Amino acid sequence: MKIIVDDKIPFIRGQVEQLADEVVYKPGAAIGPADLRDTDAMIIRTRTHCNRELLEGSHVRLIVTATIGYDHIDTRYLKEAGITWTNCPGCNATSVAQYVKNSLLEAERKGLISLSEATLGIVGYGHVGKAVHEAMRPYMAEIVLCDPFLGLHNDVRHCDVITLHTPLTTDGPYPTHHLVDQSFLLSTDKHPIIINAARGGVVDEAALGQALDSGLIRQAIIDTWEGEPNISPSLLQKAFIATPHIAGYSADGKANATRMSLEAVAQWEQKAGLRSGKTTFDIQPPEADIERTGLHYNPTSDSEALKRHPEQFEKLRGDYPLRRE
Repeated sequence: MKIIVDDKIPFIRGQVEQLADEVVYKPGAAIGPADLRDTDAMIIRTRTHCNRELLEGSHVRLIVTATIGYDHIDTRYLKEAGITWTNCPGCNATSVAQYVKNSLLEAERKGLISLSEATLGIVGYGHVGKAVHEAMRPYMAEIVLCDPFLGLHNDVRHCDVITLHTPLTTDGPYPTHHLVDQSFLLSTDKHPIIINAARGGVVDEAALGQALDSGLIRQAIIDTWEGEPNISPSLLQKAFIATPHIAGYSADGKANATRMSLEAVAQWEQKAGLRSGKTTFDIQPPEADIERTGLHYNPTSDSEALKRHPEQFEKLRGDYPLRRE
């Protein structure tokens, strides 16, 4: 059994070796077809695009992405090729909720909003949306939920804050690509704060920049970007908080994702008859400095680092300082 692993996945070294005869660690974006000719399984992140170009002719039978999102995986091709795949739903939901909450508390400290008098609209009510709802319940005057897949058709355009927590989709009854576009922004009436900690393509960033310039919205908090890591320099500087796709990057969330990924591989091996008995993984993240724990964590510090060095998007993300929930 050979497994190739994205070398930025934390807490996995010394654990995944329980599941394989050979483990190869490599930067996710650098994994190529030649690496997969004799590879049985992959544990990756969003930087590895799993499609025909990468996988055709390979020996890969299992792909695990240590993330909630899976728009980097061509699920149709994998089904055609008979390759099993899985993600880690809910692994970092509490981490994203911490990011949203602490960003909004900072917005309140800066006089942008009074949360106790404001309405929060949550678009997407899966694991993350529910965690954000729970985190913000004590602070907001009202919370409006929108998720048509769950029968929640409430209109969030009249909210003071609109936060996005959907996958990125381009088809189906409710596609989310450019869900927040010029038309949507023009229909808002409270100059809302827009938060995107979902996927970059959920927001039309050109329209968002124009809305900021015109005062149509009061501010933007952006963690996920179109074209990552080559993000918009102008929107970066305009945003109140702008971070390098790290909202879900608490050590707790990372540990959850790594554990779920390893368990998925172990379960697949059991079903394939490659392993008997249960394999357990004890993954405990280290303690963080107090200023990067709980309510002490201020996303502004991460935002300032990206605004100073946007060319280091991938480095700032890959070498993200320890943060605890």
